[in-house]
Amino acid sequence: MNLDFTKLDGLIPAVVQDESDGEVLMVGFMNEESFDKTIETGKVTFFSRSRNELWTKGGTSGHYLLAKEIRVDCDNDTLLIKAEALGPGVCHNGFRSCFYRRFENGAWQQSAERAYDPGKVYESKG
Repeated sequence: MNLDFTKLDGLIPAVVQDESDGEVLMVGFMNEESFDKTIETGKVTFFSRSRNELWTKGGTSGHYLLAKEIRVDCDNDTLLIKAEALGPGVCHNGFRSCFYRRFENGAWQQSAERAYDPGKVYESKG
């Protein structure tokens, strides 16, 4: 079976879920090269559409995602990656998950507390 990288200009969405509790941590895009690198290294690697390059989650922050299980949907064009998160959070805004806001009473509300100070993490690494 081959993954179908033809529908989104060579990219497929990858939903990353915490392997221990099932929380969705983030969504990124992979091309064939980033998928192969994820398989080779065990560290979840994406393709950055804005920078037009591969990036391994955690390369700057140290908050790597270790791929524990990879599933594909019935159309072979979307991945579900169950991962072990190394570090307090995966969101570059300092939260455990990128999905830290919810729509409530007609407005977006923050629904989680910050897990780390992103200024300190990215200042010292970047």
